[in-house]
Amino acid sequence: MARKVLVLGEARDGQLRNVSFEAIAAAKTVAEGGEVVGVLIGDSVSSLGNDLYQFGADRVVAVEDAKLAQYTPDGYSQALIAVIDQENPEGLIFGHTSLGKDLAPKIAGKLNSGLISDAVAVEEAGGNLVFTRPIYSGKAFEKKIVTDGLIFATIRPNNIAPLERDGGKSGEVSTVSAEIKDLRTIIKDVVRKATEGVDLSEAKVVVAGGRGVKSEEGFEPLKELANVLGGAVGASRGACDADYCDYSLQIGQTGKVVTPDLYIAAGISGAIQHLAGMSNSKVIVAINKDPEANIFKVADYGIVGDLFEVIPMLTEEFKKLKVNA
Repeated sequence: MARKVLVLGEARDGQLRNVSFEAIAAAKTVAEGGEVVGVLIGDSVSSLGNDLYQFGADRVVAVEDAKLAQYTPDGYSQALIAVIDQENPEGLIFGHTSLGKDLAPKIAGKLNSGLISDAVAVEEAGGNLVFTRPIYSGKAFEKKIVTDGLIFATIRPNNIAPLERDGGKSGEVSTVSAEIKDLRTIIKDVVRKATEGVDLSEAKVVVAGGRGVKSEEGFEPLKELANVLGGAVGASRGACDADYCDYSLQIGQTGKVVTPDLYIAAGISGAIQHLAGMSNSKVIVAINKDPEANIFKVADYGIVGDLFEVIPMLTEEFKKLKVNA
């Protein structure tokens, strides 16, 4: 059954987040040969339309308004409802990001629709679209289908591969008129606490530290390794509670959930709350002085040793590999 599916293109600092392209790939499966329409919302976002086209969107629409320069639930929901009213889609796909987790339930409520959140896969099976999502802090998975109404889902970053980019593809971005009014939230300023560089939730490589780093300065070797690997730095709650780093780096049940290709856990014991945020990483490398540390139970590779000796050694070896590559 061919469907029209809308995909929200999420922009940050003038660029689309990678999860937007992953959402297009998921939408292609949901559309089953129908039309995938990219949606851009912001102040001046039409210039990002070609990126959506190049990753598989069939058409792109935009809602532009100075009041949409920063995300607010009221502003974005008014803009998106206007697009939905005009396009009348059979499906909606968002990224399972901070924005998506906030906006998707609001839109689902307004549309009186169900919502499948945090999907890690979507496939056609037996005439149904089957969404797979983790439950019980990632210890099990459930499969869901939509039996009636709008197909509405958010997808976890780094799980559904984007389509191959077609750099020569481009197209027009049509505008949708929406009256943005009665905003209950006004963003005056944005103060960023997170470190600059690769977004933690979308990073292909994450180097995370726990209480074993011992201090704020103890994160410096981890940052250097992450820079060499083109990755991001994360932390356990214990490290955040000890003021070694900001809570924006926290990974776990009460922090961010990450699924990188490579997760390096340095000085992290492996509490169940932390494992809930990273246990689905493709390859896990654990570094800990305690050979009985729980983190080794989920690790693909384990190094029993002092992280302040092991991390610099790894950094130097990776530097050599990059030079010889």
